[in-house]
Amino acid sequence: MDRDEVWQAIDTERLSLAELLDDLSPQEWETPSLCAEWRVRDVAAHLTLSQTGVLPALVAVVRACGNVNRMIRDTACHQARRPTAEYAPLLRAMAGSRRTAPGVTHLEPLIDVLVHGQDITVPLGRQRAMPAKASAAAAARVWPNLWPFRAERRLRGFTFAATDDDWTAGAGPRVEGPIGAILLLLTGRRAALSRLSGPGVEALTARLSPARTR
Repeated sequence: MDRDEVWQAIDTERLSLAELLDDLSPQEWETPSLCAEWRVRDVAAHLTLSQTGVLPALVAVVRACGNVNRMIRDTACHQARRPTAEYAPLLRAMAGSRRTAPGVTHLEPLIDVLVHGQDITVPLGRQRAMPAKASAAAAARVWPNLWPFRAERRLRGFTFAATDDDWTAGAGPRVEGPIGAILLLLTGRRAALSRLSGPGVEALTARLSPARTR
């Protein structure tokens, strides 16, 4: 996808996600998302911060003592104090804009809206399509050890192949499935394993299983 196609996909995803947010019940807003320790409302709040300017971002990093992960969590939790009715209009207001947060390319907002859309909908049992072409562009950005996912290093030893696109990466036993599911796996969502198949799935599942406790 060229840059214009990526931005068109981002606009489409933001607008459709805004429609979904308009339809959530109070209970759904408080449901745990696929993001550890984040509710649906926290994920939605995070997405509304995709165009944070340089100065607010610097202030947030300083407050988080330079810890970027902490900064991301803190800003999302602070934004999540706003009424949930505000999130959909904030997403809609981004449509047509090409602004990004500091230090990211045009592909990071695509990754965010695709993956976080699933973080919201999967736990709610709602269906949300992940367009193959856009998901492949996002996966291509994530795979070569994009922080914080480190997918190529973390998932070394397997070949990943999309069944609905020509995207492939890695070397080793084959793991295949929809490119949307592969993108979720590359970004650390173990829930995607149920949608994948191939000779490498059993070993991959064992590798990614939580450590056993006594």
